[in-house]
Amino acid sequence: YGYPGPVSDFLLRSRYATSFNRALRNPNWVAEHLTLANLNGTADRTNADFKEDKDIPVMFRAHLKDYYRSGFDRGHMCPAADAKKDDQAMKETFLLTNMTPQVGVGFNRNYWAYLEAFVRDLTKSFDDVYCISGPLYLPVQEDGKWYVKYQVIGNPPNVAVPTHFFKVVLVKQGSDFSLGAFALPNKAIDNSTPLTDFDVPVETVEKAAGLVFFDKLERTSVTPLCSKTKCSFK
Repeated sequence: YGYPGPVSDFLLRSRYATSFNRALRNPNWVAEHLTLANLNGTADRTNADFKEDKDIPVMFRAHLKDYYRSGFDRGHMCPAADAKKDDQAMKETFLLTNMTPQVGVGFNRNYWAYLEAFVRDLTKSFDDVYCISGPLYLPVQEDGKWYVKYQVIGNPPNVAVPTHFFKVVLVKQGSDFSLGAFALPNKAIDNSTPLTDFDVPVETVEKAAGLVFFDKLERTSVTPLCSKTKCSFK
């Protein structure tokens, strides 16, 4: 009499595609294709407002009120700065299906933003940049046992707060591909911390997220991203 799920909503926007997790009220992943050309534009983020996504049934949505006085930022997975092509693309990045709770000072407003800029800057050296971002919920050890613990914001509780975030980045130059992955804790990170401290095998992120990235590529022919370019902030 019907398929109960689990259901993840696939949403295709102007500048990104995403899979939204109805149980956690967070995206599973958000995927982008970046080039020098498609990053150009004059759309201004000041003309965009955070909005609930009406493509998601009300009972499964993240709500604006969930973030109110939560102590967390509404953190973009596809950055607004990647969507300057037009006002519609910019506004779509402010939908809550593109957001997840992030620590503000020291992370969303700082280190995570620097990582976003690093990914954009790759378009200056490579023809195509493909970036997939998303949340992780990683275990911690207490009393010799492992637990997955995360806060839930909202009243009543509604939106899960990820413990970590990932970015998996594939770059293409001619017929050559390079691939890298970064996993960062959802907490303030000192600006002096090298980005390479968060460079992890792609398989580590895949196992933690339950995802497979760029499966059409033969991994043995792909070079590590940080061996092809300097993985650091300017």
